[in-house]
Amino acid sequence: MTVGVISHHQCLTHHMGDHHPEAPARMAAIQDQLIRSGLDYVIRQFNAKPIDKQWLYLAHDKDYIDSIFSNAPEEGLYHLDDDTVMNPNTLNAALLSAGAAKDAVDLVMSKELSSAFCATRPPGHHAEHNKGMGFCFFNNVAVAAAYAKQQYKMKRVAIVDFDVHHGNGTEDIVKDKKGYLFCSTYQYPFYPFEIKESTKPPIINTPLDATAKSADFRQAILDTWLPALNKFKPQIIFISAGFDAHVEDDMSQVSLVDEDYRWVTDQLKDIADKHADGRIVSVLEGGYSLNALGRSAVAHINGLIGY
Repeated sequence: MTVGVISHHQCLTHHMGDHHPEAPARMAAIQDQLIRSGLDYVIRQFNAKPIDKQWLYLAHDKDYIDSIFSNAPEEGLYHLDDDTVMNPNTLNAALLSAGAAKDAVDLVMSKELSSAFCATRPPGHHAEHNKGMGFCFFNNVAVAAAYAKQQYKMKRVAIVDFDVHHGNGTEDIVKDKKGYLFCSTYQYPFYPFEIKESTKPPIINTPLDATAKSADFRQAILDTWLPALNKFKPQIIFISAGFDAHVEDDMSQVSLVDEDYRWVTDQLKDIADKHADGRIVSVLEGGYSLNALGRSAVAHINGLIGY
């Protein structure tokens, strides 16, 4: 089987301002590096389809989802908060981004793909059950994980998040639900700030100091994520793949390099091969240094392939 990349050119039309870091150029940077690396000849590429509104209710409050639809502007901008802004194309892009994650579940569960990476935007892991924030409107990974549980009767679903910001939205959605394990590494103290360290499943929160480098990150994964994942024995693994902990990314102070994203992907692939028949769905979150983002995404996809 092969690895797929799911995207859609209309995700480029969501635009929050000329100086906003979560910019359309992020997707172009990934596609450019896929071509430069030659991986575009190895992977299968798919166009995302917009998700049906009903599936968003699996992870989000109905009133919140309805408010996003009703406030989507026909012209101008609508602000959820200072950093999270809708233009007339945002709702469509957000539906495609969540739809890509749902499509990835279907492709992996049908064994058409062994694993999939969703190169879409806007990202999702800060979107809570009843609130969008931090560039995020719908929690793509949480919606897809809930879909896997409902549609395919998955009893043990793992979500791991190596974005430099904690996946507060994902934790908020899954923390009280059965059958989930959520693992997150993140710089602390840092946005969204009010996060507590946890070493007890179902929530494994592993803060990193701002001075953290490759060795610190890898040791944290070895000490916290891997034992919990092997004990949990997930039937499918979801990845919130944020690349903003890279040393070249001004969004944070953590200093990871391309090879760290390959390394952590290798660890997760080993666990997926052992417990989940290789099933991995990865969803793009952060990453704002365009060069580093493209290279890191390629390293991640190479890890999914197993090169």
